[in-house]
Amino acid sequence: MSGCCGPARPAAPHAGIAAGAPSAGSLPGAQRHRIAQCPIPGGVFTMGDASGDGLPADGESPLHRVELSPFAIDATAVTNAQFARFVDDTGYLTEAERLGASAVFHLLVDAPTADITGPIPGTPWWIGVRGADWRHPGGRASRIAGLADHPVVQVSWHDAAAYCAWAGRRLPTEAEWEYAARGGLVGARHPWGDEPIDGSDGVWRANVWQGDFPVHNTAGDGWIGTAPVRSYAPNGFGLWQPIGNVWEWCADRFDAHGYARDAALGTVRDPGGPGAGSERVLRGGSYLCHPSYCNRYRNSARSRNTPDSAMGNAGFRTAGAID
Repeated sequence: MSGCCGPARPAAPHAGIAAGAPSAGSLPGAQRHRIAQCPIPGGVFTMGDASGDGLPADGESPLHRVELSPFAIDATAVTNAQFARFVDDTGYLTEAERLGASAVFHLLVDAPTADITGPIPGTPWWIGVRGADWRHPGGRASRIAGLADHPVVQVSWHDAAAYCAWAGRRLPTEAEWEYAARGGLVGARHPWGDEPIDGSDGVWRANVWQGDFPVHNTAGDGWIGTAPVRSYAPNGFGLWQPIGNVWEWCADRFDAHGYARDAALGTVRDPGGPGAGSERVLRGGSYLCHPSYCNRYRNSARSRNTPDSAMGNAGFRTAGAID
């Protein structure tokens, strides 16, 4: 796994999802999930890397046809305010809270020196920090006060799934995510087309790294870490920031060879990913993406991590039936 979406959880006794499973909650179902919805029409699209920018290890090829049934997807990533509603209603403890530590990008650490366990091997820009969790994304000295409309981070795949169970939602499949991110454009690199992402033409289109990674971020777009979920402009289907800002967990297990199997079938209908695998798919890139390090801020780009891993640049959005 590349360090662009954070390090995998270090080996440790795992309490299991049951230890942090939410109670049924007291809020009526209709009052739980308050993220605006984008209805996505069913259709057939070509999934995968059409521009040749993908990394072989990520398995973005071969191109293959996918047919999807209609579905609805969140217009934005789940925010700190919305995740707080879930936690307040259920008492849920995230995996980072139960473990007592998580990974934080080095420029965003905000913690007492005693809490810093040191760089993560292989990705020294990621720092192990005791007390880092969704309420304290940079460490125990940080807060989410003033960040209600920013995406929740430091949540694992298990945490996202627990939220979905409470909200009567689900994580989008990888195919649904890509189809929605494309916004109706065929073969484009980005949700808005092929125009540059990094402000090089004077227009900022997503929250990604500017400057010399990983030592200096100029914050040319106004943000070093996360940005509010309704920053920049929505795509053709109404999704805000499907790429950049934070990686987004998908339902699927990761398999670098899965596309080849699907391509051999011709057109696949409503694929749900492989039936086995130790990692889950992440999509969309984050505020740390930069051409010199991680070019995964594209519609077709894929990454992965273990489902118990949390990091300071990953969150999620949910999917469900069209009302």
